[in-house]
Amino acid sequence: MKQTKLAVALIAILLALALFPLVGEKFYVQLMTKVLIMAIFAMSLDLLVGYTGLVSLGHAAFFGLAGYVLARAAPQYEAPSLWTSLPLALAACAAFAAVTGLLVLRTSGVYFIMVTLAFAQMLFFVFHDTPLGGGSDGIYLYAKPEVKLGDAVLLNLEDSQVFYWFALGAMATVYLFLQRLLASNFGRALIGIKTNEHRMRALGYATFRYKLASYILSGTLAGLAGYLAAMQFGFVNPEILGWHTSGGVLVMVILGGMGTLHGAALGAFVFILLQEALSNEAWLGPLAKHWPLALGLFVIAVALLLPRGLAGLARRHRG
Repeated sequence: MKQTKLAVALIAILLALALFPLVGEKFYVQLMTKVLIMAIFAMSLDLLVGYTGLVSLGHAAFFGLAGYVLARAAPQYEAPSLWTSLPLALAACAAFAAVTGLLVLRTSGVYFIMVTLAFAQMLFFVFHDTPLGGGSDGIYLYAKPEVKLGDAVLLNLEDSQVFYWFALGAMATVYLFLQRLLASNFGRALIGIKTNEHRMRALGYATFRYKLASYILSGTLAGLAGYLAAMQFGFVNPEILGWHTSGGVLVMVILGGMGTLHGAALGAFVFILLQEALSNEAWLGPLAKHWPLALGLFVIAVALLLPRGLAGLARRHRG
């Protein structure tokens, strides 16, 4: 019964989101597109934090790396092909996760947090201090990737509505994929590792391999979000690799509720929309410049009063 109600609610939300571009203004369609992309980013981190028990402060490395791969793969003033640039970006993130994962997963706890942060900062300075990333100004994308089959255009991603539906489809696909994965034996093993890794190892599970697979998959999905973000905004700069980006998405996961995919997506929705509302000078006037204070107080209140995040409200209500 519980799963049925959740499935019905998610289908209703998905339907409402699919119809939103037909009634929403262009600004709000673009804002919701950003929310959908960040929901993918949050779900990718939740796989690592909420299900594997690995708290990372370097997740922005994958987010930014995919954007830079797209920018470097795009011909100047021309649209790159989605069929080549997207697999290239995801492969780069997977490779970076595999190499760094072999090192960072030999640590745990606060040491894991610091090592992931260190790798992200190293990547930040690679793109900031070398011509590879265009320095602090970054690189501009003058056209969104093309989705063609021969000479026929399948999707015109320059259209804000079409791009919105594309991002919505990507978010729904990632959610369904992770849901099926976590319901499998692999997902149960990850939860077991989070609960008691020593016992799982004693039972014969190769816990390091499970954690490495989770780390690589999480980084690859974060790369998908970074690729879509670079497409939407039309530029990449080193700031998207910074620790504040990693911290922001971690707050989204905590805000929505760790260990629940819909909670991570909900956290992204609430965080981005609340940030937009609190910083709107037309609504709040001079108070809008203090939006980080108000947002911080809200996050603190949720952390104190709702330890399971906003997604735990329904569970508390049933209790």
